[in-house]
Amino acid sequence: MNKYKEITEFADRRALFFPTAEIHSALSGFWDFGPMGAALRRKITELWRKEIVKKVDSVEIEGCVILPKQNFEASGHLKNFVDPLVQCKKCHKIFRADKLIETETGKEVPEAAGTKEFDGIIKKNNIKCPACGKELANVKKFNMMIGLSVGPVSKEYNAFLRPETCQNIFTSFQKIYKSSRVSLPLGISQIGKAFRNEISPRQTLVRLRELTQLETEIFFNPKKINEVEEWDRYKNHMLRLKLLKEKDTKSFSCEEAVKKKLVSGKLVAYYLAITQQFFEKCGFSPENFRFRELEDKAKAFYSKETWDFEVKSEVGWLELVANNYRTDYDLSSHQKVSGVDLSVVEDDEKFIPHVWEISMGLDRIFLYVLENSLATRDNKPIFKFPYYLNPLHVVVLPLVRKDGLDKKSREISELLKERFDVKYDEKSSIGKRYVIYDQFGVPLAVTVDYDTMKEDTVTLRDRDTQKQVRIKINKLPEAIEKFFSGEKIEKLGNIIK
Repeated sequence: MNKYKEITEFADRRALFFPTAEIHSALSGFWDFGPMGAALRRKITELWRKEIVKKVDSVEIEGCVILPKQNFEASGHLKNFVDPLVQCKKCHKIFRADKLIETETGKEVPEAAGTKEFDGIIKKNNIKCPACGKELANVKKFNMMIGLSVGPVSKEYNAFLRPETCQNIFTSFQKIYKSSRVSLPLGISQIGKAFRNEISPRQTLVRLRELTQLETEIFFNPKKINEVEEWDRYKNHMLRLKLLKEKDTKSFSCEEAVKKKLVSGKLVAYYLAITQQFFEKCGFSPENFRFRELEDKAKAFYSKETWDFEVKSEVGWLELVANNYRTDYDLSSHQKVSGVDLSVVEDDEKFIPHVWEISMGLDRIFLYVLENSLATRDNKPIFKFPYYLNPLHVVVLPLVRKDGLDKKSREISELLKERFDVKYDEKSSIGKRYVIYDQFGVPLAVTVDYDTMKEDTVTLRDRDTQKQVRIKINKLPEAIEKFFSGEKIEKLGNIIK
């Protein structure tokens, strides 16, 4: 069984994530997250805030998911946010043309390619409907935005669910810039939902209709693209780059990437390094990730330069982050449609800032963290997350639910909650509970037994080695801190044979 299948089966069995409104034959492309899944997503978000938002001195906002039609006239989404759609003439089933071609021929075709190009490839390769084998109609472009009618008298779409969270950032830029009291470069970040009416949602969390983005947009003076305050700290950081004209991924220092003009400037190299460091902290191995340079046809319509951060996964190379040099496209477009001046004045010069974008997909990151952390013991899946991504640090387990062991366990749980993420569980046998929380990736288990009541000690168990030691309750928080600092469990107390 491959990792992807193990994860989806485990996720369903343990309610890690599951289809929204599943009891009502749910719509595809929408997912809910159970307690442990939601906890892991919060930990990823906390790491993002620490390693991206705080590190680059970005400010964080929270924007509305519904935006007016004019917003998307300005952004270009009404015209350009489209996927290629092809329908069978006989059974009328619908497919994404680019993915169908990739499946049938093994070759990638940029989704931004023209409809005539798609039609030509389909005809040349004699591609038929996968469902019934009959002829396909001509390819059409399908706009993926989800429209809304806001207000009691509106008869047509006058608003849309945002397809990307950055639109709130662009429309609020001027207000944030003036109120934040900082000079450029200015980073504005946001975590939130985005909505895309995908033709074929698939592979659980890989392609969704409702997704969560971790977005950072950095506004800067294009004349200062080679002025980076932290450059000396990052110039020797090695980037994993898959260049357009190269077959293999190669490593370049940030300084090399700038000198060889692989990137537009020091600012780009710096933010690529920051992004890569985030995923290194997530426990990803360098041989399994890369920044892939995109050709013009594959880039978003607003991007001058794009580096997709990809990981080697069970489903192939999977994009987790779009790193785009959006130039002044967004602010200029919104200024033109709204009539509001979105320029800034710095160093006695008036200009419209350029934008570097770090757009992360939380759902895909979450899925790959699961894949990357999955291990097997006794033919059963267990997760081994990096410490700071563990949904829980400790689980407290009474041996039985009587004789005061449950009460004492709750007291210990409350004690540990002051410093750690803790869960109390008294259901099922102690062996079964060990298995369940090992699978969830909880690194430590505290067991309260009859000796606890006599000696004021508990058993501390390591998930990975399954070794157990006896520790005094008043020493327990300190012992757990030492364990997470790298101390082996056998050095923390008396080993239980």
